[in-house]
Amino acid sequence: MDELELLKKDWQKDNANFPKLSYDDIYKMILKKSSSIVKWIFIISILEFVFWTVIAFAFKDSKSIKEFDSFHADYLIIPLTVLGYLVLGYFFYLFFRNYKRISVTDNAKNLMENILNTRRTVRHYVAFNLVYLVIATGVALFVQFDQNPDLITMSHKAAADGNLFVFYAKFILITAVFLVGAIAILLFFYWLIYGILLKRLNRNYKELKKLEV
Repeated sequence: MDELELLKKDWQKDNANFPKLSYDDIYKMILKKSSSIVKWIFIISILEFVFWTVIAFAFKDSKSIKEFDSFHADYLIIPLTVLGYLVLGYFFYLFFRNYKRISVTDNAKNLMENILNTRRTVRHYVAFNLVYLVIATGVALFVQFDQNPDLITMSHKAAADGNLFVFYAKFILITAVFLVGAIAILLFFYWLIYGILLKRLNRNYKELKKLEV
């Protein structure tokens, strides 16, 4: 049982041995908890960005990355990368704005609205990351088929044998299996981290609704 639940029980008791807590006391407690949760959402999103950036730099000199860079697909990769950074930057701004708004909220109605906005922002953030992963994988697949000499040779051989459709189908299927696995891992991570925080935020929202009744 968390601190808020204990305070609520004290608030409802008639026993003079316990301090009587007012509506404002409980509201301030919910506000403090909500502000802390949203702050952690912002911090974790930044840490996640730093983590993936470090991973990208750690593997930038790997053989597969160097090979992909040799395909000269900057006309696709650079715009996609810039777009990703811009959208992520916008989400970081939204997370920070949600934190600042909740921190200075002065009534339950506005706090409830800000909690809903935060939940919506997190869901859009998760959806963007998953969609971006699918698009980036599709772009990488296109570049491979268009520029990779080994794949081009294999596709020409498959076409000569009359198996071009089977060749593409197998390659795409293997990629899809790995993509589904990556999405499943990311969803588990998002559920484990952001899901728990949103669950606590939703609990605060329900408590506010009870106070407003």
